[in-house]
Amino acid sequence: MILCAAAAPPPRLGPARPASWAERASLKWGGGGRTGFLCALSLAKATEGPCKAPKPGMLDFVKKAKWDAWQSLGNLPQDSARQKYIELVSSLVAAESSQVEATPPGSKAAYETLEVSTKDNITKIVLNRPKVKNAISTKMYDEIVEALEEAAKDDSVITVFTGNGDYYCSGNDLNNFTNLPANGLEEMAKNSADMLKDFVDHFIDFPKPLIAVVNGPAVGIAVTLLGLFDVVYATDRATFHTPFSKLGQSPEGCSSYTFPKIMGVSKATEMLLFNKKLTAAEACSQGLVTEVFPDQVFQKEVWARLKAYGSLPKNSLALSKQLMRSMEKEKLHEVNSQECECLKGRWLSDECMNAIMSFFQKSKL
Repeated sequence: MILCAAAAPPPRLGPARPASWAERASLKWGGGGRTGFLCALSLAKATEGPCKAPKPGMLDFVKKAKWDAWQSLGNLPQDSARQKYIELVSSLVAAESSQVEATPPGSKAAYETLEVSTKDNITKIVLNRPKVKNAISTKMYDEIVEALEEAAKDDSVITVFTGNGDYYCSGNDLNNFTNLPANGLEEMAKNSADMLKDFVDHFIDFPKPLIAVVNGPAVGIAVTLLGLFDVVYATDRATFHTPFSKLGQSPEGCSSYTFPKIMGVSKATEMLLFNKKLTAAEACSQGLVTEVFPDQVFQKEVWARLKAYGSLPKNSLALSKQLMRSMEKEKLHEVNSQECECLKGRWLSDECMNAIMSFFQKSKL
């Protein structure tokens, strides 16, 4: 089973930008219960085999609980351990998956994971899973594509992305990692790469001004996509993190091309290779963010500005964007294809599996 975090979509279930495994696992499994132990140890069993560690002392309660849980798996074959791990994670996320945020009256469509509305010539797409820090599920990936297609055709002048709650987006939802296709990991990797490519292509081709209102921390693909937005406004609470190499993965969202172009090769290297987390001020100084606002006035000031943008001539803005972006489109599609092909190989690599296993071992499971 391939798992990812905070970055590109892991081997299919969805496009899922690993984006925030570290954040999601700590949120969901930080309590250290036996189910959490079994999840981690089933993964270890699937990759390492039977438990060979010496039995901890009776007073070392945490280590002994983990040792007992691993021993309880016995001589379970590694393939069976992988399936057991998938079933355990599925049971953890089942309740979460059934808790869909309500779509308020006036939304343009009955989306499950988004709020989409149009007012003052602005189509607003809100990532609407605040209970899980707006982590991106497979359903959300599909709905974002649908919302972009609708926004491209409607009468609005600009399109705005933001998040509901304290986070802009915490990355990938754990539920994206729980279903293994009949043909195994290779099919999962291919499906995820295909979905990711289509998802990013929709941002590359979007015809209207696209504005991100980053209302809190952003992780993984929520960060890498920002290079495809026309304007990015952020609260001073926001952070920007792309921990790809920690998970044995590689960049996506065209960031391998857009980030060096925006901020220079050395700064992009710190983010994409060495996992540096940027503050909002740092992201602004490096060109990833257009402007940073104090959190207490963020919404008021940004939306006043956006309403002014919405009053501008629609066709003039669209044609001006086309002039600015058209020369890059072919290159961006080429980069997107290369990144997805690279990720497909990464998801099937021992390096990626070992990185995920290492993450689990360091987590408070």
